[in-house]
Amino acid sequence: MSAINIQFSIAVHVVTAMAYYPDREWKSQRLIQSVNAQPAVVRKVLSKLAKAGLLNATRGKNGSTNLATDASKITLLDIYQATQAPPLFAAHNYPVESACAISCSHKETMNELLVESQKAFEASLAKKKVSKLVSELKAKGK
Repeated sequence: MSAINIQFSIAVHVVTAMAYYPDREWKSQRLIQSVNAQPAVVRKVLSKLAKAGLLNATRGKNGSTNLATDASKITLLDIYQATQAPPLFAAHNYPVESACAISCSHKETMNELLVESQKAFEASLAKKKVSKLVSELKAKGK
């Protein structure tokens, strides 16, 4: 079984926190506490988000991070792509058993399904803005 990649979830948490509290100074330690994850994992995500141009980050003792653009311009797809998260699933890579009709076409069928599912997933993410997440949280009184 392969490990689950949680970087996308952490990245959404970080960006949403920054959008929810736009006037707050975001030092990495505060974000690590908010996510409640290992510091190295959060810092890796911050680095990816900054590299993608979603965050402005200054390094060093007095360094901080903030959104590089308004939350209404950032989609969940932007964050997903920034984290370079793996596809939703993958076909197994076991050898084809030529005596089995299913085995002979299984990988092609699964790969077609993967492409279709991935496109639908990404289209859904593209429709959702970070500002919408913030609005939903505020409406819930969080």
